[in-house]
Amino acid sequence: MAMVGLFWIAEGDVYVGAKPTGLAPGVRLTPEGVIALGAGQSGLYLWEDVHALTVANVPVKSLKRQVGAVKDLALGTVMELAIGAGGAGEAPPMLTLYVEGPDDDHELTAYVAAALGYSQTEVDLSRALLSRLTEGAATMATTLAAMSEWGRAWEGGSPRRTEREALLRRWMG
Repeated sequence: MAMVGLFWIAEGDVYVGAKPTGLAPGVRLTPEGVIALGAGQSGLYLWEDVHALTVANVPVKSLKRQVGAVKDLALGTVMELAIGAGGAGEAPPMLTLYVEGPDDDHELTAYVAAALGYSQTEVDLSRALLSRLTEGAATMATTLAAMSEWGRAWEGGSPRRTEREALLRRWMG
């Protein structure tokens, strides 16, 4: 399993945002189309009916966000020690994927995979890659196949930022 840009790639499966578990919302990209997963959203949007894929509400990594995450972690630890709060914590932020079809648009959600947000470069490259997936069947099939093949061959966690950016550029052709 690895995060590359806005994508989570697990053993050949490609997700936008984090891979969902249980009833959590998620979005999977397959050779057939875009699949909405989780409670509150479902459906298969076939590639021939998908005119555009756009993503919104993506947190961009910044110093302020990093400092805030450290502060929240420290405050949460102090609260747990002081009052014995054993809650599961706050859910990660959500991103929104808009699937534009011939007759209507669909709004899908998925959890963000990057705890502190994504670099602006990775966000821009991921958006361009999502756009590329809607350019036609051959482009979509080649691009998804390359992403899936990489996921099946990759061992370990997410690559470093420069490697992730290079992969996104390579997948765009």
